[in-house]
Amino acid sequence: MDLNDAVLTCAVNIQWTNAVGVTGRKLQYKTATLRLVRNDLRELFVEVTPEKLKPLKFKLKDIMIHKKFMNEGKATFNFKAEHCALYLSNAPPGPLMFFLRTIFIKLNGTGEGQGQPDEASLQKKLREHMLSGKPSSFEEVSPVTTAEMVLARKKAGLAASRATLTTPSPHAAKKRRFEELKTGDERNGSGGAVPAAKKLYQQTSTEDSLRLSEEQMEVLRACTAGKNVFFTGSAGTGKSFLLRKIISALPPDGTVATASTGVAACLIGGTTLHAFAGIGGGDATMQRCLELASRPVSAQTWRKCKRLIIDEISMVDGQYFEKIEAVARHIRRNDRPFGGIQLILCGDFLQLPPVVKADFAAQNSAAQQRFCFQSSAWETCIQCIFELKQVHRQSDPEFVRILNHLRIGHVNETITARLVSTSKQKIEGNGILATQLCSHTNDANSINESKLDNLTGEKVLFRAEDSDATLTKQLDQQVQAPAQLYLKVNAQVMLLKNINIASGLVNGARGVVVRIEKGLPVVRFKNNHEYACKHEKWIIKTATGGVLTRRQVPLKLAWAFSIHKSQGLTLDCVEMSLSKVFEAGQAYVALSRAKSLDSVRILDFDSKQVWANPQVLQFYKNFRRRLVDTTMIPLGPNNKEKKPTDSKLSALAKLKKSLMNKPLVSIS
Repeated sequence: MDLNDAVLTCAVNIQWTNAVGVTGRKLQYKTATLRLVRNDLRELFVEVTPEKLKPLKFKLKDIMIHKKFMNEGKATFNFKAEHCALYLSNAPPGPLMFFLRTIFIKLNGTGEGQGQPDEASLQKKLREHMLSGKPSSFEEVSPVTTAEMVLARKKAGLAASRATLTTPSPHAAKKRRFEELKTGDERNGSGGAVPAAKKLYQQTSTEDSLRLSEEQMEVLRACTAGKNVFFTGSAGTGKSFLLRKIISALPPDGTVATASTGVAACLIGGTTLHAFAGIGGGDATMQRCLELASRPVSAQTWRKCKRLIIDEISMVDGQYFEKIEAVARHIRRNDRPFGGIQLILCGDFLQLPPVVKADFAAQNSAAQQRFCFQSSAWETCIQCIFELKQVHRQSDPEFVRILNHLRIGHVNETITARLVSTSKQKIEGNGILATQLCSHTNDANSINESKLDNLTGEKVLFRAEDSDATLTKQLDQQVQAPAQLYLKVNAQVMLLKNINIASGLVNGARGVVVRIEKGLPVVRFKNNHEYACKHEKWIIKTATGGVLTRRQVPLKLAWAFSIHKSQGLTLDCVEMSLSKVFEAGQAYVALSRAKSLDSVRILDFDSKQVWANPQVLQFYKNFRRRLVDTTMIPLGPNNKEKKPTDSKLSALAKLKKSLMNKPLVSIS
């Protein structure tokens, strides 16, 4: 997919009103393409082209754009002079944001004579154009330049400063929330100054400032092309980051983002796979599962779904995967794999495996099909496979190399000696103690409660505000922030949100509470930065498409943390004892949370605590062979005429053989 910030595809409704505001003509298009274009006079237009119909053009002058629901793929253009409104819906949120950003910058990021001509030159060009007798021609706008971005920011900053000269009334403040983006002419006119949304003229988050690598772009293209995709990669290769980008690039209607765990679901703004599927834990018979999924609410959810995203697919057991695949075909009355739903699966089978109940495994011999890739549905459903290789979390080549070996359960004397040497490291500093990473959640909770009780002073309770008090337990399972958080001065805490990337206030940053000020905890972090923690919001989706929210200070006690709960975190001060490891991949997951070898202390390291599941290793060996086969000789209409010669086939065969003989760690 070639991303073009000046092009957008979505549903469009157009309405014209008369002078008194009564709606007259209406046009509705399920799919239309919007382009930003300029005419001969350098004037900006939005061109709307419905499928198989002629385009309509609307001049970007004297307009107001409402973008309150931009994250839901919705926006409204009000063209005052033309008494016309464009209602956009089902737009991919990412492209929609960039489309609006391009409009804002092109309207406000041009100086005199650069983009929008002044009145005198405009009149001159208009006369020349009319005398020439040529029809108007339109061309797409050029990409945004740095100079335009800087100028737009300056104008937006000026508008913001003007807006704060007087204290607005409550009515004016409410109006501002809806009228967040106006053209430069409107802001300078008598209507008052209204600043544009910051998202449209500056990069406010890490994800906005990071660009996808070429290997990530390849995955994104396959997903937006409608392919059934599975992509994997070692810890820290940006799988969750890419998944959020994929979600924002897809139309919201029919796109369901799920994950096998509540924590992972919250990280991608989705729901749990079990909540979506409507068959409980999947322990019942197939017939009973079909009955459960046939209930009106569940059945409607399945029928509306067009694209199903599953994060942490490695923790979904094979039997459950087979059952929901059969449910999808049954409910949707479609015999295609997964009932015709596009699948986008993400995960690393060399990390945490599925949790299979012991009693269920004893009663069911088929429980040996523990992993999704062992199910009969896997091969029929997956069209494209990818492996991300570039590690982003760790920058130390030695640490990355060690992690790649641990991932496949390979530990030699050199690795053992290096990890044992960390037991003597002093990683504490500035009053921050190392977080102890535990294999069991109950152990972590007990340590935190005990340490907090041993501190002097009174406990201060910070109670979360949940949008639905009856669903607090569900929020507890999916959101890292607790419903009730007790703190004291000198409590060891961890930040649970990206607050300020430049200042090091990121998800997983370690700190200590230094005081309670104005009812808020003030935390000093490891880099000596102090921050008064304001309430932040967590949003999760329900299976039916509803939204649950929790507001809480973004902190959690951090004397200890469980390996499972550390999902998605990058820890900068962590201690671990792997003696209680009970699963393949658990030691690797624990160590891969650390940012560097200098920030971790491993107690009593034993190479026997590191192993990988042999079935998973075989899967990745076959997986790699398939990658080589599809990469070495591309198939398609463009290659039919150019068949490889015998010498080329021989060379490819030798290359394939050499690649297959290398250990798996070399590509991780």
